[in-house]
Amino acid sequence: MSALIENFDAIIAGFWSTIRLAAMSAVLSLLLGTLLVALRVSPVPVLRGVGTVYVNILRNTPLTLVLLFCSLGISNTLQLNFDAYDPQFNGYWLAVLGLSAYTSTFVCETLRAGVNTVPMGQAEASRAIGLTFTQSMRMVILPQAFRAVIAPLGSVLIALIKNTTVVIVAGYAEAAFIMKDMLYESAGTVVMVFLGFAAGYMILTLPVGYLTGWLARRLAVRR
Repeated sequence: MSALIENFDAIIAGFWSTIRLAAMSAVLSLLLGTLLVALRVSPVPVLRGVGTVYVNILRNTPLTLVLLFCSLGISNTLQLNFDAYDPQFNGYWLAVLGLSAYTSTFVCETLRAGVNTVPMGQAEASRAIGLTFTQSMRMVILPQAFRAVIAPLGSVLIALIKNTTVVIVAGYAEAAFIMKDMLYESAGTVVMVFLGFAAGYMILTLPVGYLTGWLARRLAVRR
């Protein structure tokens, strides 16, 4: 317990870094996932192919490899950096890039399941009144699809928060990085350190589960 108290400020800073990382990655994942689901259900075969290839490749690649590619491939090899003079800032955006690219594929598949719950008559009615595919998706299909998959999207967000523990490979220090340092420095209090950080992650994830569950019941589509 003393190790947690002595490093309290560092722990809070680490979890704040985790929250910043998860929040930005969640927003970008939602935007990219929405674009991907539009590609996957597009009437244009080429667009469907692009969406399918992207989702299948990223979804079946370990997140650690995706983050390593962002760090070693994009940053070190291609020298494409967000800020070459601030490693922490650069590591943050590389981590956001990797997490967003990876998580967006799960958002896409979750939304695609929601799109499949929308009755075919809705799309047919949209076309009958002259709406284009983009207008139909934006005004008719996606609003209903989002309401149908709020709870599954909550699960994706929880997984994203937990996945932030591996972003150290992209050069960004968050809560898991602080925990690793504390384990080296306080070898005799390993159990307490683990329990303390586990409690911290539960504080982040449990409200997300309760909130999305409540929203799912509140906004459920009545058929």
